[in-house]
Amino acid sequence: MPDAVRMHLEGREGDRAGVMGLFLCQASRLPELITELVKAKPAKPVALSLVIDTGLGGVPKALSIVESRAELLALRMVEMPAPGDVDDVWLERVNEFVPEDVIRVVEPRRGGKEWLDGVRRVVDHGSWPKIRCGGLSREAFPSVAEVADFLSVISSGEASFKATAGLHNAVRHTDHETGFEHHGFLNLLVATARLLAGGDVRAALSETDGTVLAEEVKGLSDQAAHAVRAVFGSYGSCSLSEPVEDLEGLGLL
Repeated sequence: MPDAVRMHLEGREGDRAGVMGLFLCQASRLPELITELVKAKPAKPVALSLVIDTGLGGVPKALSIVESRAELLALRMVEMPAPGDVDDVWLERVNEFVPEDVIRVVEPRRGGKEWLDGVRRVVDHGSWPKIRCGGLSREAFPSVAEVADFLSVISSGEASFKATAGLHNAVRHTDHETGFEHHGFLNLLVATARLLAGGDVRAALSETDGTVLAEEVKGLSDQAAHAVRAVFGSYGSCSLSEPVEDLEGLGLL
């Protein structure tokens, strides 16, 4: 936690502060975060995404803790895994617990028709669906077809989404140590642009040539770029430096 807080505070004062989003913290580790922020004395509150790892019932207490430290934390997003069935009653409780001005992010468990049905219900209840793009096993990485199916549901509901895990790098590649095929956040960005324009989403997700992706992004109008970011709202990365280095190398920053 001390390292995470230090890196975040340094990052938001750095030359690339504009690309950095929210600080993510599990509800169970809020006391640690507050302790470090008290020591750091930030000039302005840290914009927070609260990751609920204590169950839906733990949300009110976690929100109360954040609200009591408004000089240190500004709640912008609450994200949580969904139960297997992602039913309407559970989603309505999420809406009751989380204030309207805070973005709600819900991650249905991937796999099968039930997963996409769950994504649709999340959208219907006004939350952002989250897609996990990697992890510690090969099974944790969705296929190109699965990511494309997820995006098709997003498109039909005109919703925003968040992506997480495995997206440190801009471009799709194979990890030489694990052999896992990693998705790229730039691939997701281009795929979203094509989704909105009626283009080939799967080809964008499969592309491994960063130059091709970069040229397509550079060709987007301001209006198209804003539309893309309204849909692809956020993604989580453990590193601020790796994504920035990739984008600089591609001439996009």
